[in-house]
Amino acid sequence: MSRSSTTDLVVVGLGYVGLPLARSAAAAGLKVVGLDRSRQVVDGLNSGRSHVDDITDAEVASMLEQGFRASDRPEEIAEAAAVVVCVPTPLTEYGSPDLGAVHAAVEDIATHFRPGTLVVLESTTYPGTTDEVVRPRLEAGGLKAGRDFHLAFSPERIDPGNASFGLENTPKVVGGVTADCTKAARALYERFVARVVKAKGTREAEMAKLLENTYRHVNIALVNEMSMFCREIGVDLWDAIRCASTKPFGFAPFYPGPGVGGHCIPIDPNYLSYKVRSLGIPFRFVELAQEINQRMPVHVVNRAADLLNDEGKAVRGSRVLLVGVTYKPDISDQRESPALAVAENLIARGADLVYFDPHVEHWTVGGETIERAGDYLAAAGAADLTILLQPHREIDLDMLADRARKLFDTRGKTSDHPRVVKL
Repeated sequence: MSRSSTTDLVVVGLGYVGLPLARSAAAAGLKVVGLDRSRQVVDGLNSGRSHVDDITDAEVASMLEQGFRASDRPEEIAEAAAVVVCVPTPLTEYGSPDLGAVHAAVEDIATHFRPGTLVVLESTTYPGTTDEVVRPRLEAGGLKAGRDFHLAFSPERIDPGNASFGLENTPKVVGGVTADCTKAARALYERFVARVVKAKGTREAEMAKLLENTYRHVNIALVNEMSMFCREIGVDLWDAIRCASTKPFGFAPFYPGPGVGGHCIPIDPNYLSYKVRSLGIPFRFVELAQEINQRMPVHVVNRAADLLNDEGKAVRGSRVLLVGVTYKPDISDQRESPALAVAENLIARGADLVYFDPHVEHWTVGGETIERAGDYLAAAGAADLTILLQPHREIDLDMLADRARKLFDTRGKTSDHPRVVKL
């Protein structure tokens, strides 16, 4: 099945998953081409500019020196020994999987790939996608997976902003449609990943990703629901979690917050529940977790209203400062950030809204541009209420607590302070 190729790897989709993959492969000596449909992304990368939080301009420059180049020409696939698909898999407006980008990528591969190519899908999806969606299209031209080309699934495990674990030192799961396909995928990733774990097949590899994020989704929902009643019964949930975390077995800490954001937790469990529903079976845990986590922004606004009421103020007309509007600390990514729903609810109640985020220079909510504070400490001193939504490292939490008239900490990151109230 082997053949000569001028390119070791084509990475389809150069977002927060694909670009780090391309960087690691290029650094390991592979000849890498990044394929993206956005001409702006392609031109930016070829000029040495990064559009991804975890990749600096200097790292892009190093990639280019190592032979990497970006392209929007699917014909590049014809020269590739391996093609890895890292395109987005969002939800439709009806909450079902949107595999449009996967279909487009697979169509390009089917049109241009040659015998002997390894094709790996990394985009998160429901179990069965690789075998039932990708494989038939690639085999439509007469080539057969496992005989004429290799086909596998490997779930992405990129955690934006994580300084401790990146692609190279995070174990990589691979599952092929045949044992030889798994072997070929493992051989590729072992060139730049420290540990590769073999799954039984593509479905098990696909399920592993959904299991990881559903586990987080359900446990976050558990502590979020606890946060809604612990205040009523006089329990400091944050301290209870701290105490429980000292148990060296049988417990992993999860923390409440204003809601869940990013691509993984709000999106991925829906792929699993979609597959389960197609079998006529309700997946109650995921559906309940989704309901609880989606309720948190409204809960935060209700708590904010109570705090203002304690000061003899209504939400309408009160100056409210939101600190941190991205979905996680120390990145600029706003996908599915609960800050948006918090802001929408505050605006609906008539609040005079201002925000501060060192990673977001312009922020719009419902088409309205929100005022950005230049000095967050001065803004906290002038606001009737400050709500901490994301504790970026650039924010001095002790100073924020000292300067704010009232600080509502939805992340439990501040120390005890007379003007601080925790979720």
